[in-house]
Amino acid sequence: MGEHTAPTFPKEIIDEYAALGVDLPALFSAGHLGERMGVTIVEASADRVVGTMPVEGNTQPYGLLHGGASAVLAETLGSIGSMLHGGATKIAVGVDLNCTHHRGVRNGLVTGVATPVHRGRSTATYEVVITDEHEKRVCTARLTCLLRDAPRPAAD
Repeated sequence: MGEHTAPTFPKEIIDEYAALGVDLPALFSAGHLGERMGVTIVEASADRVVGTMPVEGNTQPYGLLHGGASAVLAETLGSIGSMLHGGATKIAVGVDLNCTHHRGVRNGLVTGVATPVHRGRSTATYEVVITDEHEKRVCTARLTCLLRDAPRPAAD
C-alpha cells in the first residue's frame, strides 16, 4: 500500500497533547481503516490537513478509485482538523459527510487537503479537495463534526 510517514504537527500542539500523555503522531496514523487503505497523514493543523492514499488496493470492480475510499480519506482528514480545532478537551465526531466525485482515477496516489469552512464551539466543518498526481480534482467533500467534551480520566 502507501508509504507510511509520521504526520507533521505544529510543536505546540504535540506539546499540548503530550502533557496529557497522548502521543499525537502515533494516535493519528489514520486509524485501523486508514492504515488498511494506505492513508498517510503528511501535515496536520487546525488550518490545514494533508494526506495521501494509493489508488491501488482501493478500487471498485471497474478499476477506478472507489468512491468510498475517497470518503474515508475525506473523513479522516476533516476529523483530524476538527479534533485539532477542538483541542485536547474535545473529541470530534463526524455527523455529516458528502462527496462529489468528479473524475475517475486508475492508478497512482491521490492527495486530500482539508481546510476549515466553519470552526465553532460545538461544530467544525471542513472542505476536503482530493486531487490526482496531475493535480486534477477527483473529489470534493465536506465533513461536519460535532465537538463533544472529552471523557475525563478516572481519578485514582
